[in-house]
Amino acid sequence: MDDLPRISRLVALALPILIGGCTVGPDYVAPEVTLSPRWTNDASRAARPERLAALGEWWTGFGDPLLDRLIEEAVAGNLDVATAKAKVREARANRREAIGGLLPQVDGSGTAERVKTAGTGDTVSSQFQAGLDASWELDLFGANARALEAATRGAEAAEDDLHATLLTLVGDVATNYVEARGLQARMDLANRTARSQRRTAELTRSRLQIGSASAVDSAKADALAASTEATVPDLRSAHAQAVHRLSVLTGREPGALAALMAPVKPIPAPRRALPTGIPADVLRLRPDVRAAERRLAQSTASVAKAEAALYPSVSLTGQLSTTGVRLGDLGRASSIAWSWGPAVSVPIFEGGKLVAARDAAEAERDQSLASWKSSVLTALEDVENALVALAQERIKGRKLAEASARYRQAAELSRTLYVNGSTSFLDVLDAERSLFSAEDSLLQSRVAVAVDHVALAKALGGGWTRPVSSAKAE
Repeated sequence: MDDLPRISRLVALALPILIGGCTVGPDYVAPEVTLSPRWTNDASRAARPERLAALGEWWTGFGDPLLDRLIEEAVAGNLDVATAKAKVREARANRREAIGGLLPQVDGSGTAERVKTAGTGDTVSSQFQAGLDASWELDLFGANARALEAATRGAEAAEDDLHATLLTLVGDVATNYVEARGLQARMDLANRTARSQRRTAELTRSRLQIGSASAVDSAKADALAASTEATVPDLRSAHAQAVHRLSVLTGREPGALAALMAPVKPIPAPRRALPTGIPADVLRLRPDVRAAERRLAQSTASVAKAEAALYPSVSLTGQLSTTGVRLGDLGRASSIAWSWGPAVSVPIFEGGKLVAARDAAEAERDQSLASWKSSVLTALEDVENALVALAQERIKGRKLAEASARYRQAAELSRTLYVNGSTSFLDVLDAERSLFSAEDSLLQSRVAVAVDHVALAKALGGGWTRPVSSAKAE
């Protein structure tokens, strides 16, 4: 026991030297990419950076309280979000496990036995034993530090994956809500138009009775009304499916929102334009791009960890044990034994396994780099596509509104002329058919404008900005 103070001093002197080793392998450097200073399909000037905060909770720009409510319920109850939260908890636990690899490991043991030895008659004795085993791997070449670095980057990527899931969820809820309202509006239009066409058919039958119309005109009038009414079942089916999707997105059974969505409400229309910023903003606003970059950092740390495995490892190990025939004997100096010392493991021949593991890690790093580049290009493509789709759909909508107004005038005029006997019934049928088609196309265009607005918000990286806790297990 007299050697313990001297040993402690030697350990205290040696530890700084042993721990102060070198970390091998590549250090992560964030990749650089050269981007255009503005969007190709953006007619407006690039938004000022401070305006990009308006991308957060962009759906409030529709001014629809029910949509706001459904999005909040979806964030709270969606199962994809619950899965992403669990993955965050898993990644954080992996990081805590990696931290444990940097710390000493201590195990305790103890036994108590009753022993009867052969040839000693009825003599029975007791034996007690206790001990401690300790080990500490000195991270001379940074293998454990790199494992911690990789786990940290993995946890950050899981956080970004959660935000990417929220971004997708919010967009899906808004899209299905807009489409459901659009289908309601189209059903209402079809029903109103069919009623008007039925009145025209009644007028034709009345004229048929007095001999001023033919049976062909009456049949065509009934056929046109029936054709319009035939569009309603498909619209009703599509509306039900959109409501089912909304219900599932909020984490409930498909029919849960049927009553809530039954009342007819206007098609949501964006009240303000989204700030598009510049292409470089996408790199920090899109959570999927951020996650891809974090995984590149994670795979780079894994390469360094595999590189460190090619170098020797040094551990400090120690044991302390005590035995006695009585519990009180365990604390006596004469019953205590101890040992300590360094242990060195040097990879001499591994059949190429360690080198292959490093090469595999490098290949995985290259895959992560390609994946990050692909995510950047995809994000830029999403924005450009959404910009041009929204701009062109607005132009289309204005033309359809003009066409609808003209067809309405033509339908009213042709009906008046037909009543006065100045035109044929064929003109009335053609005008009413064209009016219905134009008004239905206009409604579809209004839905498309709102859906393209949602797509642009998603492409730019706008989404849920409030804190989302992932600490609670399901």
